[in-house]
Amino acid sequence: MPRPVTRPCTTGDVLRLIREDGVATRAELGRVTGLSRPAVASRVADLIGRGLVVERADGPSTGGRPPARLEFNAAGGAVLVANLGQSRGQLAVCDLAGRVLAQADAPPAGPTAGETLPRLLDHWADLLAGSGIDPARVRGVGLGVPDAVEHVAGRWDRVEVGPPVLARFGVPAHLDNEVNTAALGEHQAHPGVRDLLFVKVSTGIGAGVIAGGAIQRGALGAAGEIGHVPAPSAGDAPCRCGNTGCVEAVAGGTALLARSSAADLPALAAMARAGDPATVALLREAGRRIGEVVATAVNLLNPAVVVLGGDLVGADEPLIAGLREVVYQRSTVLATRSLRIEPSRLGETAGLTGCAAMVLSNILSPAAIDTS
Repeated sequence: MPRPVTRPCTTGDVLRLIREDGVATRAELGRVTGLSRPAVASRVADLIGRGLVVERADGPSTGGRPPARLEFNAAGGAVLVANLGQSRGQLAVCDLAGRVLAQADAPPAGPTAGETLPRLLDHWADLLAGSGIDPARVRGVGLGVPDAVEHVAGRWDRVEVGPPVLARFGVPAHLDNEVNTAALGEHQAHPGVRDLLFVKVSTGIGAGVIAGGAIQRGALGAAGEIGHVPAPSAGDAPCRCGNTGCVEAVAGGTALLARSSAADLPALAAMARAGDPATVALLREAGRRIGEVVATAVNLLNPAVVVLGGDLVGADEPLIAGLREVVYQRSTVLATRSLRIEPSRLGETAGLTGCAAMVLSNILSPAAIDTS
């Protein structure tokens, strides 16, 4: 059922009704919004002119000429997205429904945003050229980075991302932490779930919190730093943040590699899948330690789903088993009564999907449409 709109109903509201609620005819738009037929026609014509809506003569007939059907035009533009981790990254061009049109590997985030951003702009330009997509179709840019960001100001490592993107592509840029963007992606893959906790276990450990259907960034964008919560079994292990006893210091990828013969995290995960006893035991114990902190988060946030992602997580790997063991043991009965703990449904593409969702929710919002 279409959601109520505030009258007078704007062009942006009409797009939302078509795009998100599936309102498909001019007559239905008139009923939902209370707009006159000329007003509906004017707003629909505006959206068609912008390439955001198409009209097809295949609506259901009631005995006379079938009404034209209105559809959101996902092919009416493109967005550029990139998700940069500490060890590797991905970038893509997506349509206005978030579907990937072209994708490539990207270098990991460099020492500073000032060094990384110009290279990333070049990579996007190369991807557009290589895929034959006209840069004029680009309507927005989304970026996930492996650092806390000043989300509202659009600053990463004290660098404003918006101006260089605007200068290169002429579109707005949207920025978030890469764990948050992965959480947004996983949220897209869990329809109907409004409360979700995404935990990424890779070089470090981080979390993205979806509560009430929206990402929670905190007052300064620092929400989700679950890796720097003390774990009871971590003792006084020194952490890169300057404290001791953080769960990341004993269960993050860097700490695990220091206790393994594996060269990198994919190799460590492969050893576990091959059944190497020492690696299986190492990852199961890491899962238990992470579970100590996740159990607290479950009690505090009461998510419907805990999603685990990153290099060390897979459906049959011991880290998940260890985490489940402790969370179900230490969290309250009510919080775990229907709780699901599962591996990522999107894997490495979660961040790209989330970046696209972040951009599209901004550039296609009623306010953005009405001011553009």
